[in-house]
Amino acid sequence: QVQLVESGGGLVQAGESLRLSCTASGRTFGNYAMGWFRQAPGKEREFVAAISWSGGNTYYADSVKGRFTISRDNAMNTVYLQMNSLKPEDTAVYYCAADPGGSSWSEYDYDYWGQGTQVIVSS
Repeated sequence: QVQLVESGGGLVQAGESLRLSCTASGRTFGNYAMGWFRQAPGKEREFVAAISWSGGNTYYADSVKGRFTISRDNAMNTVYLQMNSLKPEDTAVYYCAADPGGSSWSEYDYDYWGQGTQVIVSS
């Protein structure tokens, strides 16, 4: 089992930045690729970013590429999502998830999920 706890969400204005954190406990964090997903009201959950177990490979949705950066610190059992130049359409609940396989864009490949953290971007 892997327990994931997200933090760092909040209310910001368009153009501002936030950094989300996701801290893991349980099984060895370094064995898992990690991903961030988000779900806006009335919409399906969508892929945001993923990072390989080593941190050497990262992947982004087109909608956040160039604005968001995913990173991880295996010594701290934490994965981060730095979000810059935020837009109102980034408003959503953000979830981190752990994938025992490779870095995937598909939520079905992720075995463990956090409870989510709310991000609201006002215009």
